[in-house]
Amino acid sequence: MKHKKTDIAVIGGGPAGLAAALKAKQLGIKDVLILERDIELGGILRQCIHDGFGLHRFGRRMSGNQYAQVFIDDAERAGIEIKTDTMVLEVTAGKEIYACNNKDGMLHIQAGAVILAMGCRERTASQVLIHGERPAGVLTAGSVQRYINMEGYLPGNRAVILGSGDIGLIMARRMTLEGIKVEAVYEVMPTPGGLSRNIAQCLDDYDIPLRLSATVTQVHGRDRVEAVTISKVDGKMNPIPGTEKRVECDLLVLAVGLIPENELSRGAGIEIDPRTKGPVLDNNFMTSVPGIFAAGNVAVVFDLVDYVSTSGEIAAAGAVEYLNGGLAGGTRVPVTPGENVGLIVPQFARAGSNTTFFLRVKSPEKFAVLQAVSGSSGAGCEKIIFEKKCRYAAPPEMITFTIKDVPARSRRPAPPDVPAPPDVPAPIKVAVKREEARE
Repeated sequence: MKHKKTDIAVIGGGPAGLAAALKAKQLGIKDVLILERDIELGGILRQCIHDGFGLHRFGRRMSGNQYAQVFIDDAERAGIEIKTDTMVLEVTAGKEIYACNNKDGMLHIQAGAVILAMGCRERTASQVLIHGERPAGVLTAGSVQRYINMEGYLPGNRAVILGSGDIGLIMARRMTLEGIKVEAVYEVMPTPGGLSRNIAQCLDDYDIPLRLSATVTQVHGRDRVEAVTISKVDGKMNPIPGTEKRVECDLLVLAVGLIPENELSRGAGIEIDPRTKGPVLDNNFMTSVPGIFAAGNVAVVFDLVDYVSTSGEIAAAGAVEYLNGGLAGGTRVPVTPGENVGLIVPQFARAGSNTTFFLRVKSPEKFAVLQAVSGSSGAGCEKIIFEKKCRYAAPPEMITFTIKDVPARSRRPAPPDVPAPPDVPAPIKVAVKREEARE
């Protein structure tokens, strides 16, 4: 086994990992190492030949390949050490990394800090409980994207798409352009799961139907998909008897959600948030294990690659501060989702910090107000510390905002005859409510 030391090890060479490695280098860290399991850097962006990337960061429309190439070129110019075709097997709480590749064999890497940037994976048919055999022709949207855009294969002739996530919407258009007939996109929820612009550009512009409150309940075919059964669902997402409809197809494309890659995180003993399905993070994107940070879709599934890159830079800045001994101590303030907030990261913020948050709402709301409140209503010491109007809030579209100088406590002086509340950090609760004036 070969042994190696490095200041910061970044696991994953996609947009989050590349941005993190570059930021660490810019902040003066000499030894930065990227470990990537694929044969090339770029992550999922390599197979994203459509445009729409980089609008926030670069102010222009770029393909995924173009966006990734900017960071790859910068990483090479910065002299960052890169090991591709390298599989990381384990990360320990002591920031030890065990990996392997064909050139080095087994590797043991002792890092001063670790940034996890492994991305996410797609849910499969078994995870959404679709009945039937296991014929060829049941593929995730990401797999279909890779087959068509990178391998040059057409995986079918007549497709049904289950799920209206962005990858599924984009692949509806892509398959149509390649001559595959897309019968419809079916979504179990009453509202679409993808960005509004993708619904307009990928479905409406190509006359592809979107059927809400409907799902695939059975796959027909033994060797190859022959058809699927579609059923309408009720308010509890249960199929409604008598609404079954058979749709002929030879390809079922699943766009039913993404899950952060948690295997290495769990192996290191990192606490996982049941809402985000990723690590619990502080404002530096440091996990519950000191010195191990998370960025990109392994932290939470983002909607825009610009946010993925930003999270990588936040994690890198935190890792550099950790190496310099700057993250010891301080008051950790818990941050929790309130009314109509499904998830929020980070889940903790250090008192006095300027913290950027990312959240998703549970249900759509027009003319909403995002409000962050510090303190406990039961103790009579609630204080609004941030407020922002949102013309429209929807689950597919992530909302980001920054709270400056996060307060540790927000209590009011207690009357002489009332015992003082315990000296604990005042929690922050974030809610997205409808404007009162528009009730």
